[in-house]
Amino acid sequence: MLMASPAHAATVTASVNATPTKPLVLAKVQDLDLGSVTLAAGVWSNATVSISQAGVLSCANANIVCAGATLPAKYNVQGSNQQTVRISAPNVTMVNQNDSSQTLTLVTDAPASVLLTNSGFPGKDFTIGGSVTLNSTTGAGTYVGTFNVTVDY
Repeated sequence: MLMASPAHAATVTASVNATPTKPLVLAKVQDLDLGSVTLAAGVWSNATVSISQAGVLSCANANIVCAGATLPAKYNVQGSNQQTVRISAPNVTMVNQNDSSQTLTLVTDAPASVLLTNSGFPGKDFTIGGSVTLNSTTGAGTYVGTFNVTVDY
């Protein structure tokens, strides 16, 4: 009987890595409020009212007067420590509650991302500001819209 000689085996090792991440949890903390704006008489256009992410109101136009309490929108995101979370906050269509044919567009001012500095609670707060452009034909009333904020790793 003939016997074959065993083949020479080769072994190679490879590293295996896994990085589990916690699912993201997004919660609204406060709504955005631009306060109240009084429009001047006459014909004019392009008066901008804005609130920054830091909550600073800008209402520097002779045709408008801003008053009342103002706030940027605030959100809280929770997930995995040291992960960068991307933020998407598209512009918002705001509808006049007295006349639904009248709208304003809130151009959002949101951070592109935040770095989580802990896992889970308490998470990381971030704020979103925005601006609207008014003119002499802007209808009186309360304008309301809804943010569609998305976060992902």
